Amino acid sequence: MASASLQFFAFILALFGVFGDITATLLPNWKVNADVGSNIITAITQMQGLWMDCTWYSTGMFSCTLKYSVLSLPVYIQAARTTMVLSCILSAFGICITTVGMKCTKLGGDPDSKSHACFAGGVCFILAGIFGLVPTSWYTREIISNFLDQTIPESSKHEPGGAVYIGFISAAFLLIAGVIFCTSCFKKQQGAWIYGPKQHHFPSTEQESNAGYNLKDYV
Repeated sequence: MASASLQFFAFILALFGVFGDITATLLPNWKVNADVGSNIITAITQMQGLWMDCTWYSTGMFSCTLKYSVLSLPVYIQAARTTMVLSCILSAFGICITTVGMKCTKLGGDPDSKSHACFAGGVCFILAGIFGLVPTSWYTREIISNFLDQTIPESSKHEPGGAVYIGFISAAFLLIAGVIFCTSCFKKQQGAWIYGPKQHHFPSTEQESNAGYNLKDYV
């Protein structure tokens, strides 16, 4: 029962991780312009994402421009696009597989098949967490390095946006969920390997009784 509750908790974490992963992939605020200049009153706020760049004006208007050209983008943005999409796909596969493999569901057939499905779903979550952690870390490194570069004008410097933080948290949720699913199935299989199937030993009362009768025949 405790293992089933732990798997359900990991499944909830994975759901939050999947939704956060998709949200971080689509949000346009991976980096926002930093207010580091001498001008206190800023008329606009610029945000850049993986798929579009958006500008928010002080009048309340909001406009976005899609990034159509892939080859003109920096390498870290191209890599972030690819890895985040792979993370979303793997996490979605993990949700489908662990739904079949969890102990609290009646899908998946016998316990061995459910255990294997649960382990495969955990591996998908771990890979999705890694694919989500790599682009967010790389993107953050590029933002910080540009921010500390003295040759770049202050108006062109940016800070990490909300999508980066959501990506970090979602990757952590997916990694934790994957580790829980894998370890819960591994412990079960390890116990079966150590102890093996139970063997039932019955006392040979019939043989003893026959031996007793044979001895009486000789008396």
